[in-house]
Amino acid sequence: MFLSSFASLQAQEDSLEANRHIVRTAMIGAGFANVYESYLSPLEYTGPEVRFLLENMRMTKLMGGNVSAQHLFQINFAYTDNISKSAKGYSGLINWSYALHYQKCYSERFKLLFGPMFDLNGGVVYNQRNSNNPAQAKAYANLSVSAMAIYKFRIKNYPLVARYQINLPFMGIMFSPEYGESYYEIFSLKNGGKNVLFTSFHNAPSLRQMLTLDLPIKQSILRIGYLCDIQQAKVNNLKSHTYSHDFMIGFVRNLYLIKGKKQSKTLRTQSPF
Repeated sequence: MFLSSFASLQAQEDSLEANRHIVRTAMIGAGFANVYESYLSPLEYTGPEVRFLLENMRMTKLMGGNVSAQHLFQINFAYTDNISKSAKGYSGLINWSYALHYQKCYSERFKLLFGPMFDLNGGVVYNQRNSNNPAQAKAYANLSVSAMAIYKFRIKNYPLVARYQINLPFMGIMFSPEYGESYYEIFSLKNGGKNVLFTSFHNAPSLRQMLTLDLPIKQSILRIGYLCDIQQAKVNNLKSHTYSHDFMIGFVRNLYLIKGKKQSKTLRTQSPF
């Protein structure tokens, strides 16, 4: 009984320690974007893209302390032109997501995380050539399935952490004008039709995935990675897609919460991630 009580108390203390640990990542990246909006143009627009990403991960007390919470915040902006170089386009999107991952450890080196994710997206696509309808608003929310694999390994005595994450939306809602309908009709004349629609795999097959590698450098942790963001939809007889491929770089910070205050320090061996 004494040993059982001691083991239970130790598990609670370990869970509390993990719950106080916060892992924060800030990354910036650049790459390539392919943007298509049939509401604005029958042509695809391609060009460079920049992206900024913030991530927060922390263990929770759910399911015996085996569930982690992840906050992601992303901003991306692309400057594009069509194949004939006769028109320019600008597009930007803000994404916020919150996920709960159940952690399944297979060894000290390898673990799988999986669970639900909710995300909100808002932005705009602007076509320089159009005069009547020069812009298309982007607004949608999704409930997704999220999974992550984390693998810790060494090259000689140098520790590395590889991580792969994929987020796959399976249901949501999206705003879209109808085919041939202007924003003036929707918002000024109040003649809007069916502008808020249900989305799923059949009309908005999308995914976000990212592969990263953590490299400790003295008291800092450098994170490099590749992000693939595929957002596409076919609603109200309108087609759209944004395919992004970005190479990312940034730094990871380990924070430990002590009596409501956050103290920054490197905790590579104690990190639950």
